[in-house]
Formats: sequence, structure tokens, C-alpha cells
Amino acid sequence: MTEEIKYFILGLIQGLAEFFPISSSGHIILYSSIMGIAEKHPLLLSITVHFATTLSTVVVYRDRIKDVLIGVFKHRNQNQTNFVLQLIISSSPILFVGLFFRNNIEALFDNATYLVCVMLVITGVVLMLTSKLKAGKKKINFGSAFIIGIAQALAILPGISRSGLTIATAVYLKIDRKSAAEFSFLMVLMPIIGVSLIEIYLLTSDSSLSNIDMVAIVIAFFTSFFSGLFACKYMIKIVQNNSLNYFGYYCILIGVFFFLVL
Repeated sequence: MTEEIKYFILGLIQGLAEFFPISSSGHIILYSSIMGIAEKHPLLLSITVHFATTLSTVVVYRDRIKDVLIGVFKHRNQNQTNFVLQLIISSSPILFVGLFFRNNIEALFDNATYLVCVMLVITGVVLMLTSKLKAGKKKINFGSAFIIGIAQALAILPGISRSGLTIATAVYLKIDRKSAAEFSFLMVLMPIIGVSLIEIYLLTSDSSLSNIDMVAIVIAFFTSFFSGLFACKYMIKIVQNNSLNYFGYYCILIGVFFFLVL
């Protein structure tokens, strides 16, 4: 199998796993360890494909984002302003972790196979428990935004699903499922876009990167973007239909299997 095909498959996995609650970072680490790819620059690859799926979110929610921006800057709408503030508040925990624990985060992605397996099992249990909860009707407020933001920061652990943990946290807080999914997907925009641009600039200035590395990473980027478009749209329906327990079974099965095999 050529390097280009390997990175194409990796991008496909990222695009689907970013929105489906099965941990994209965990799947990338497992796949990379099996295929022996991205051994030199695992963080660059992870950031690049996460940036691609973030752009997928922008495309899917373009109308919602447009309404929010118009409401804030043109009509001075208080509800839209509060929503932006809630997104900012939700981003503060992960920005704090990224700012003060960057080196520790990088270390988590080195030889993290067994950590991923354990975290996948934990993700699976959380999703299964969430599926048993009755649907709530509350909306996001400043307090719940911060709590969901803490969940997002915890999901920096490879193997913990960011979308799964943030949506699960919102459901536990009795937030209605559609709002939970929307907030989970939108809250990641600011930190991921900002951090991605900085990290990609710093890492691509590394003279050890080869042309082959860059071509493969570009392939992974576009594959992640287009597969992410599909997964983001489909995941919204899944959350509303309360079907997270199937993903829970999957995460536990994959976590246990690779823990025993690798």
C-alpha cells in the first residue's frame, strides 16, 4: 500500500471519527501504529486533519454562523451576543490547557496505544449511560457552557471522544439534544482554528519535513474535509434519535480488541 493511500484512509477515518463519538485522535493513533505512518510528526498530522474537519463544520453550519455574526455586529441582538460569549467561555478551559500544558499534550501522543484503548472503553461507557437519559429541554447558558468546555478540555486525552463527551455532558445537564449537538460542533471552531494555524506554521517550518510528508498530509487534509461534511450532517440526526449507545458498544469493542492484540 502506497503512502498516499495510507494517508487517504487516515483522512477518511478522521473525517468520520471527528463527528461520530468514537475519538478521532484515538483512531488516528491506532491506525498510525498499525500502518507505521506519521511517526516523525504525529502532532502535525493530528492538527492538520482536525483543522480540516473544523472547516467542514463551518460549511455545514454556515447559515447559523452567518445569522450569529449578523445578529451580533449588525443588529446588536442580545441572544446572539450571549451565544458568542458562551462559545468563548466554553473555549477557555481547553485554551488554558493548551497554553500551559503544550509539552505534556505532545507527550500524550507518543506511544499512546494502550492509553487510547483504555480511554476508548471509558468513552463507550459514557455513551451507553447517556443513551439511557431522557431528553431535556433546557438551552445553553453561561454556566453549562463552561462545564461543557471542561469536558472538551478533558477530551484532549487521546481515545476520549470530544464530540461524545461534550454532547454527553450537555445531555446530562438536560440540554435538548439538537442544541447539544450544535453547541458541541461550534464550540471547537475558535480554539481549533487559532491553535491549528499557529501549530501548523511552527511545525511546517521544521527543516526535517520532507516533500513526501507534505503531499501525504495534504491528501489527508482534503479527505478529512469531505468525509467530515458527510459525518457532521449525519451525526446531528443520530443525536436527535438517541442512538449513541451503538457507538458506545463500538468503542468498548475496539478498545478491548486492540488492547489485547497490540
